[in-house]
Amino acid sequence: MYSRSSEPVRFERDCPAVLVPQGDHVTLPVGSAGYITQALGGSYTVFVDGNLFRIAGQDADAIGKEPIPPLELPEGASIGDVERMMWNQLRTCFDPEIPINVVDLGLIYEATLDPHPEKDGEYLASVRMTLTAPGCGMGDILVADVRDALELIPTIAEADVELVFDPPWNQHMMSEAARLETGMF
Repeated sequence: MYSRSSEPVRFERDCPAVLVPQGDHVTLPVGSAGYITQALGGSYTVFVDGNLFRIAGQDADAIGKEPIPPLELPEGASIGDVERMMWNQLRTCFDPEIPINVVDLGLIYEATLDPHPEKDGEYLASVRMTLTAPGCGMGDILVADVRDALELIPTIAEADVELVFDPPWNQHMMSEAARLETGMF
């Protein structure tokens, strides 16, 4: 879900948030009022008192939204089924300032799935990813989003996400659709 509107919200409880783009963890108090500027992949970017904050999907109830239901794999799912779900989950991860998922933005350099060495029937997901700018304060948040999204998948016991800067990201790594949406062609 993507919201281009400025839907008003009032926080119904104290809520952990991340200040964008600095990446600082803060708590927005109950009663704070603002606007949703982006609703993508289950997380929300809200504008409150002149600042942008990222609200995690698990805290959606604080702004009157429903959390995302748990993921389910079909009975007897193959590694191919898990890989497809892995890529779908990666597409639910968004930079809070850019309304394009990390896959189409070209931030995922590699994503693999291997049998977990210690847990029968479970997998280890390994991801190498980058950021649009090396100094981005949201880097740790995006890495955690990717890890958390993958570990929601049944049978993925662990996700190892490595942040790399070689090769450096550039706009040509974006999908054609992402370049068209941002006007970066």
